[in-house]
Amino acid sequence: MVDSLKSDSIQHLQTSESSHLEPCQSEPMFYYFAYGSCMCPVDLKRSLGVAAHHYVVGVARLSGYKLGFYYRSPHRDCGCLDIVKDSSSYVEGVLYCLPMRLSDQLDMREDVSRGGYQHELITVSVDQKIFANVRTYSVVNKLSRELAPNDWYSNVVLRGASTCGLTEKYFWQLFYHIYQLQSLNKRQYS
Repeated sequence: MVDSLKSDSIQHLQTSESSHLEPCQSEPMFYYFAYGSCMCPVDLKRSLGVAAHHYVVGVARLSGYKLGFYYRSPHRDCGCLDIVKDSSSYVEGVLYCLPMRLSDQLDMREDVSRGGYQHELITVSVDQKIFANVRTYSVVNKLSRELAPNDWYSNVVLRGASTCGLTEKYFWQLFYHIYQLQSLNKRQYS
């Protein structure tokens, strides 16, 4: 099923990649690397108020970082993803080219004004092409240990990872990481 979702999403990304190029030239834009729930264009639309799939550039790779659930979301009351420097690892995600007019909505989603996440400028690659000065978000006050995500959040993250075409190896690593955290959480509270 994941393979069929990926082949559909790759075709969709190729279509949307050519469709986003024109808007990138007609108004101020910024590159945004999503590695959590914002990988899912449908969920991102909920916050931005516009269809986000038109702005997908492609699957991107961030070297020198790893993922971890080091943020307790006050809205979801569960662990949410963060990036942490780690020279031996990498993070896969989705690179968007978003209109600057959507920047405030994205900051609101990431709780920037309340000290949840902060902007971080990174360099990512998409199919051997390098994109520098890309915005992403990292947690301001990281938890000392990971906190399990709830089912809703993990389903949105995994849906984004599969429909946007992250590599199968990375998808399954993410899936098992979530599963292990949730299993440990259930054992601790049962």
